[in-house]
Amino acid sequence: MAKKSLPSTPAKPADEECKQECSSCATASSCPSAKKGPAGLPPKVEMDVKHVIMVLSGKGGVGKSTVSVNLAYALSNHGRRVGILDLDMHGPNIPKMLGIEEHKLSTMDNKIEPVRVTGKLSVISMAFLLPDTSTPIIWRGPMKMAAIQQFLSDVNWGPLDYLVVDLPPGTGDEALTIAQLAPNVRGAVIVTTPQDVATLDARKSAKFIEKLGLPVIGVVENMSGLVCPHCGEQIELFGKGGGKKIAEELAVPYLGAIPLDIEMRKAGDEGRPFIIRRADNPTWKSVDAVMEELIKVVEG
Repeated sequence: MAKKSLPSTPAKPADEECKQECSSCATASSCPSAKKGPAGLPPKVEMDVKHVIMVLSGKGGVGKSTVSVNLAYALSNHGRRVGILDLDMHGPNIPKMLGIEEHKLSTMDNKIEPVRVTGKLSVISMAFLLPDTSTPIIWRGPMKMAAIQQFLSDVNWGPLDYLVVDLPPGTGDEALTIAQLAPNVRGAVIVTTPQDVATLDARKSAKFIEKLGLPVIGVVENMSGLVCPHCGEQIELFGKGGGKKIAEELAVPYLGAIPLDIEMRKAGDEGRPFIIRRADNPTWKSVDAVMEELIKVVEG
């Protein structure tokens, strides 16, 4: 009996057949006709930023926020003006990792002032608007989209070289909204751990970015071996090489690997980013190397 083939994906309709339902179209951010109809996309937000970097993971628990914080801090340490936009609204952990979770947002001249961590690093997070750390956010998509637009357009970011956007796991409203509204989106950094169950979901994130018409800046393999606190040797707790493998399969840059280090976990819990610690630590060198590769890909 002949094997029944699955129906092929229908081609994108021509402009004259398009229903202009841009808000639900995955390719709207790269579609030349997306803004022509009455139901088209809102215009890009006007903000002074050279490079918007989306940090994505296909699943939770791979250390995406840890990578976002340390990459952003590393960029600021190298003279870049950096903003971190924490869009994991249901689990905003960036302020905790930076030791600024007690801060609240203020306004000046009808603009929201971000929390300044250093002279070159500022942060916006939903956590700053909550009455306490245990308060949940119970929002549907439209409310999150409105908040994202406000975080982009109504915040006094000042001129930025990089806006690092820490997104929730998966491929939902937050990532789509940033791709549609933020100016100068350079693409996405995909964070994964080495094991197959994580790299499978990382591939989905890469395909999602491709459908948005944006490039994958590169893949970061986090938790790539456990650094023994006694001897300094690495143990391949979750395996090794999965991130590099999917980068090769997808023909995208491999930005590097960051080992699983107890000191990095402590740094996040204590609110002191690991990257500001000792430069002689192998994990520190790994984070800095990933940052250098990111700059090469983005800035050329």
